[in-house]
Amino acid sequence: MKILEMKNIKKSYRSPEGGTNDVIDIAEFSVDEGAQAAIAGESGSGKTTFLNLIAGILRADEGSISIAGRDMETLTEGERDLLRASTIGYIFQTFNLLQGYTAIENVMLGMMFGPGADRAAAESLLERVGLEKHFNYLPRQMSVGQQQRVAVARALANHPKLVLADEPTGHLDHRRAMESLKLIKDICMEKGAALLLVSHDRDVLSSFKSVKDLSSINRAEKEGVQNV
Repeated sequence: MKILEMKNIKKSYRSPEGGTNDVIDIAEFSVDEGAQAAIAGESGSGKTTFLNLIAGILRADEGSISIAGRDMETLTEGERDLLRASTIGYIFQTFNLLQGYTAIENVMLGMMFGPGADRAAAESLLERVGLEKHFNYLPRQMSVGQQQRVAVARALANHPKLVLADEPTGHLDHRRAMESLKLIKDICMEKGAALLLVSHDRDVLSSFKSVKDLSSINRAEKEGVQNV
């Protein structure tokens, strides 16, 4: 069964001159339940826009995006928020941790958008990512790698069926990037969550059996349009 199906998706933005620039134009794309897939693309190729459309953060101009059989484009804003909270985990490139809250609080706050905060479950997730001694640390008191692990734990807090990862190792050195990537892949496999990662890092991409270049599925990029 497909956890994600995209059909005839288009997204464009107004240019400063008043025209329209197509950023995403995808005829068809899908991810199977439990699969691990990667999308390759350089900076400015539209990777983040692509993930934000899947997550329902952005609404497509045309087409349908189905998550676990539900079409995001037919839902209200509130319904999309609920579907995203219950079905999708998102590891942002800049982590997006709340700076005034501890590691455990960041994970528990993520749970508030799903079934509710569960400290024991949050502690278990932080222990799984190797942060059992950092429950009460603020983001500024942790290394970049540790902050990234909090972001991973938060993304998995609501037992998502699909985890989206936007250049999740971009701020790490090579060794830590490979260790972190393995952790993300292993936990997704343990939890039965599909993983869709976007990156420009060839070492990261080479660790996936299923890799597609965004330019191969995005007709807007094929036409040479500068994307965001």
